[in-house]
Amino acid sequence: MLRTNHEFLSYIEELYQNDTYKSYIKVQQLAADTQLLTQGERIHQIFIIKEGIAKCFFSEENGKDYILEFLGNGEILGEIEAIREMPCLCNVAAVTTLEVYSISIKLFNDLMDKDMRLNRLLLKELAERMVNTSSRASFQQLYTVEHGLAKLLELREKQQLQLSKEDMAAYLGITLRSLNRALKGINFH
Repeated sequence: MLRTNHEFLSYIEELYQNDTYKSYIKVQQLAADTQLLTQGERIHQIFIIKEGIAKCFFSEENGKDYILEFLGNGEILGEIEAIREMPCLCNVAAVTTLEVYSISIKLFNDLMDKDMRLNRLLLKELAERMVNTSSRASFQQLYTVEHGLAKLLELREKQQLQLSKEDMAAYLGITLRSLNRALKGINFH
């Protein structure tokens, strides 16, 4: 439910400490609700979350959002778009205050051409996402909404997150009305 990647975070921190890359890597502070990537728009940099939580979500034509993942420390954003040279597949917005490393696309592409460590990290990350997507799809088919909601509420409590009902419904892939019914069913206050 909350994805992190400490190996990627260590990698970018090492790069950031190297004077060769200082001018290509910046640390930015972003307020909660700040949009990092916008579905359909071109990216201008790659982000790696240093600290905080973001949500990755699709905005559908019917005006509804579907949250794919909550992303935490070490998660990389915009790499697929950079690799494929395409507009953003989805939106990414800060849920909490974020501190991120922003990397120029030029440096990212140069590193992909010559840094096997980055390539291994990217392959591991993309493989992990495929596994998580498959697992989540089967989980949503096999378990009740109430079970998924209980897991989401557990995450919210553990991470001290302020998640709106809209975000909870978007993550579970249900309507607000269904969420309210499920919350009532588990005696949520």
